[in-house]
Amino acid sequence: MTELHLWLRHEARTTERRTPVVPDDARRLVDNGVELTVEESPQRVFPIEEYEAAGCRVAPAGSWESAPRDAVVLGLKELPGEPAALTHRHIFFGHAYKGQPGAADLLGRFAAGGGTLFDLEYLVDDSGRRLAAFGFWAGYLGAALAVLRHRGRLRAPLVPTTKAELDETLEPAGAGPDFTGLVVGALGRSGRGARTAFATAGVDPTCWDLAETRDLDRAALLRHDVMVNAVLATSPVPPFLREQDLDAPERRLRTLCDVTCDVGSPLNVLPVYDETTSWDEPARRLRDQPPLDLIAIDNLPSLLPLESSTDFSAALLPHLLDFGVTGPWGRCLDRFRQAGREYGFDKGDDLDH
Repeated sequence: MTELHLWLRHEARTTERRTPVVPDDARRLVDNGVELTVEESPQRVFPIEEYEAAGCRVAPAGSWESAPRDAVVLGLKELPGEPAALTHRHIFFGHAYKGQPGAADLLGRFAAGGGTLFDLEYLVDDSGRRLAAFGFWAGYLGAALAVLRHRGRLRAPLVPTTKAELDETLEPAGAGPDFTGLVVGALGRSGRGARTAFATAGVDPTCWDLAETRDLDRAALLRHDVMVNAVLATSPVPPFLREQDLDAPERRLRTLCDVTCDVGSPLNVLPVYDETTSWDEPARRLRDQPPLDLIAIDNLPSLLPLESSTDFSAALLPHLLDFGVTGPWGRCLDRFRQAGREYGFDKGDDLDH
């Protein structure tokens, strides 16, 4: 591989505990000739000393703005609002290609500075399957929080925990299932995670995927007590729930968790809310009579930062070792260029710096 300088940035979001590269994998990168600079972070699940011991350089939080021009800045969630012009190559989840709020602003910042976004959501293989994802843990936590809310055990504010501790809270109170559950998108990574959490809670959920959602039976959907949406839509489909469904007299649905959180996007399959929920207020009441509570947290895996970071880092590592502008990274680059054209930003060939 060509010489690579990765710059692991501190996450600006205060509730983000995860990292895309854990210390053990940082050591493997360094051993393979990658220069790795890691920013200090008071919230990252792994202390900076573990990265130092792995051979990484240490930099102050937020110093990526003045990193060498050839450094590739690596993160997970959104960038701070400044600087207005982004000059580096960045790897993170940009959420900017589906018409989400703020998409044009982000792409405009890259256009202004000549930088490049390698969006991790589009790091895919030849068949379009994502190569590194948090989906399992997003689904697991989405279903777990929905179970706790439905059983009256969800406590706010949410705090990061471990899977063992979380599973203790999911233990069923009685001999049999106390509610009916539905997982939509059950065959994907997030759906598999949701099904696993339901099983831990003693619930065998109804599982729907493409076959069941092509001709959606909303009446059957509304007959479930708890629903977890784990569908990542890539093209417009009829919504699974509409405002009028929430007022249907036959609705048994009491707890709704939207793992996907495509709020604001034209691809949103649950256009019954317009704002995500948070760690401080994880559930929002959509209807009072009968009650219907929504959970829509867009960084669920950060609640299990150790487990989710370890899995993600292991999947991402081989692709970081093969970083370039061909293969999966080339597909990221192509999608970035396409988005730039769609928003009127013509980047040209300067993306390959």
